[in-house]
Amino acid sequence: MTNLDATFTALSDSTRRAIISRLASGEAALSDIAAPFAMSQTAVTKHVRVLSDAGLVSVVKRGRTRYCSLTSAPMKQATDWLETYQRFWEMRFDALASHVESEIQ
Repeated sequence: MTNLDATFTALSDSTRRAIISRLASGEAALSDIAAPFAMSQTAVTKHVRVLSDAGLVSVVKRGRTRYCSLTSAPMKQATDWLETYQRFWEMRFDALASHVESEIQ
């Protein structure tokens, strides 16, 4: 569960979710990731570090440039955990719909 906690903590911030969305298109240089944000590259680097510490992003240095890419395993673990509850709520909503329909008739 520790990994799952780290994943959800990292994803709790909108800037980090935006970084994840950007990296879904493929590897990117840290400077390119930072460009659209109204904050310093240092601040974006701190967000990337949180994502990296959670295992969501890998960072590789080539020359003087740091490149970031997504790591799929933690996101898969979170998705698997959420799917369990999705099925639970779908069954509950189906039962509610059946109950409402029976009351109407």
